[in-house]
Amino acid sequence: MYIRKQRLLTPGPTPLYPPALHAMMAADIHHRTEEFRKIYRSCLADLKEMMGTAHDVLMFAASGTGAMDASVSNLFSRGDKVVVCSAGKFGERWVEIAKAYGLEGDVLTAPYGEVVTPERVEAALAAEPATKGVFVQASETSTGAMHDVRAMAQAVAKTGAIFVVDAITGFGTMPLDIDGWGIDVAIGGSQKAFMIPPGLAFMSVSPKAWKMGETSTLPHYYFNLKKEKKSGDAGESSWTPATAMILALAEALRYIKQIGMANLIVNAQMLAQATRAAVTALGLQLFAPGSPGSSVTAVKAPQGMDSGVIVKEFRNRFGAIIANGQGTMKGQIFRLAHLGYFDFADLFATIAGLEIILNANGYSVQYGTGVAAAQQVYAQAAVKPQPVTA
Repeated sequence: MYIRKQRLLTPGPTPLYPPALHAMMAADIHHRTEEFRKIYRSCLADLKEMMGTAHDVLMFAASGTGAMDASVSNLFSRGDKVVVCSAGKFGERWVEIAKAYGLEGDVLTAPYGEVVTPERVEAALAAEPATKGVFVQASETSTGAMHDVRAMAQAVAKTGAIFVVDAITGFGTMPLDIDGWGIDVAIGGSQKAFMIPPGLAFMSVSPKAWKMGETSTLPHYYFNLKKEKKSGDAGESSWTPATAMILALAEALRYIKQIGMANLIVNAQMLAQATRAAVTALGLQLFAPGSPGSSVTAVKAPQGMDSGVIVKEFRNRFGAIIANGQGTMKGQIFRLAHLGYFDFADLFATIAGLEIILNANGYSVQYGTGVAAAQQVYAQAAVKPQPVTA
């Protein structure tokens, strides 16, 4: 009761992989040396492998939003017609970026908790054959919903438009066949399933996207895809890189390769399934029941209770940080993350804490009900453990 470990239970930043944290202590290395070039090249190669693409992969010292910005400023021109899918806070960010660069966006909106359907995207493309691009979130972290990226990609691939996917919380939580489905730009960030601090953004760029960039007239300087590719091919970044972060990424990517990206995705999916079972057993309602993703589970607060109370109680009682709702959902939902360095022991403790918080704030539940539901999912999925010998 008197010792409280701080725990990150948010969909970004996420818990850090300890060896990656230790690797950052070797950051007194110069970035224009062959020693660092070797690390940089290995990160780009491992990113391609983990992302499952033969396309070029670029890396920036930035948050994921930096790569989102770069995808617009390098590949489009003012006045280009685009389709923007907006079903939450981060879809709204795509809208804002497109507007900032003067693109003419056909914004397809869906209420928070729902998703934009592939059929709507296909209809929008048919209505405007001159469309140059389609933007979407693979996983809309603000609501816990997941878009049907595969079906959308199939619709876009039939046209001259490029498909730009914010996969910042999609990587490591859902299947994403970049090359096979026809995803032209896929964007990731370090502080999500890659288990290291914020500060790195990366993106894959298809030949179709590179060709689109040849006619782009929008201004850009720091986020210069052509310059970054040339530098990356030489084993360097165009500008001073976040050396400590890249050392951490190299270590985290080794770990993900050891696990296997497919198994990292299954880990998130099983935690999400168990969380949904647990909160449902407690009589709570899921916020995005129709298209739930595996990066985060959004849960409606009990009627009459502000979700901020639950968020504050987690912090004050257990030193744990969970996420409130964003945008219009602030105070109405709370979000529990599953991406990256989370395991079932983390989840059991989180659900047990939630039961205590609910009871302490007037929403009566039987202790152990949610935990038992999560345990049941684990027991059904877990591989039988091998005997332990001394």
